[in-house]
Amino acid sequence: MTVLKAVLNRDSIRRYSDKPVDRETLLTCLEAARLAPSAENSQPWRFIVLTDSDIKTRFGKNVFTGIYKTSQFVLKAPAILVLCADLDFTANRMGKLFTGIPFYLLDVGMAGEHFALQAAEMGLGTCWIGWFNMKKAHKALKLPKKIRICAMMAVGYPTQDWRLKPHKRKKLEDIVHWNGW
Repeated sequence: MTVLKAVLNRDSIRRYSDKPVDRETLLTCLEAARLAPSAENSQPWRFIVLTDSDIKTRFGKNVFTGIYKTSQFVLKAPAILVLCADLDFTANRMGKLFTGIPFYLLDVGMAGEHFALQAAEMGLGTCWIGWFNMKKAHKALKLPKKIRICAMMAVGYPTQDWRLKPHKRKKLEDIVHWNGW
């Protein structure tokens, strides 16, 4: 599969079959994430993969309640990828200080999308999740202070009734400027 075909096949899946995702498949996706570029090659990403249904249920009771309830569909996915960043890197601290840009978010974002594209190639569906109780997730996973959760991703095989719909995107001429604005 070409990269563009993987991009076209990737969609935000919110309905998953009960079919489990085997560890080797997840490891292949994690390897793709590991190979992503990062600021000064700091590789700040850290991943937590939740596959045990009891652990996911307990986790969800903490993280997807109240105003975050709309994200509970994540718990029906066979796997939840928690994308974290180790903030203890000079490149990230200095980059934000001088540019105002938290580079770790870019780095983790690239790693996560590498994961998602590899997953799409392997027939898996994913959905990025940013709507969850960050403090409760941090506490539930017993993370050290220097680790920050950046996002989560539901991972699994789409249900049979799922069909890829054309992505609604702006035209290139509406978003691209050549040699200046």
